[in-house]
Amino acid sequence: MVCWRVDAVEEYSMKQVIQSALLAISLAFGFGAAAQADEPIKVVYHLSDGVEQAARAMQNIKNHLAADPTAKIVVVGHGKGIDFMLQDASTPKGGKFEGLVSGLASQNVEFRACNNTLVGRKIDPSDLLLETKVVPSGVAEVARLQAKEGYVYLRP
Repeated sequence: MVCWRVDAVEEYSMKQVIQSALLAISLAFGFGAAAQADEPIKVVYHLSDGVEQAARAMQNIKNHLAADPTAKIVVVGHGKGIDFMLQDASTPKGGKFEGLVSGLASQNVEFRACNNTLVGRKIDPSDLLLETKVVPSGVAEVARLQAKEGYVYLRP
């Protein structure tokens, strides 16, 4: 004769409920991760050191897009980091940044220049390349993209 204890049955049932709940939670997080895997990687390139850094960044971004064409890339410049966004700006090797910026913008790369820098250096926003958007503060923009929009930070 088999004799079941009531408390043993309740304990077994509770154990099943907990295991089922844990499985459901695991599946929910797993499916969430799968959905995030389909979203493009978002990256902010932070520039503040002039045309040498900008030239490296342009090459990094080209390589980045070759490896991951779906990446969402924003370039934020302040201080000397806006110099490459100025009309007629030249690379250290004598090429023009205008063509590089235009080509990357056609691949949905965004370029943002710091208004504090423009004001401090007395640069008219009309001196910027057409692809450049002015933001109130470059460093605040970098922080916002990271904290509020989940961008990964890169500094070439």
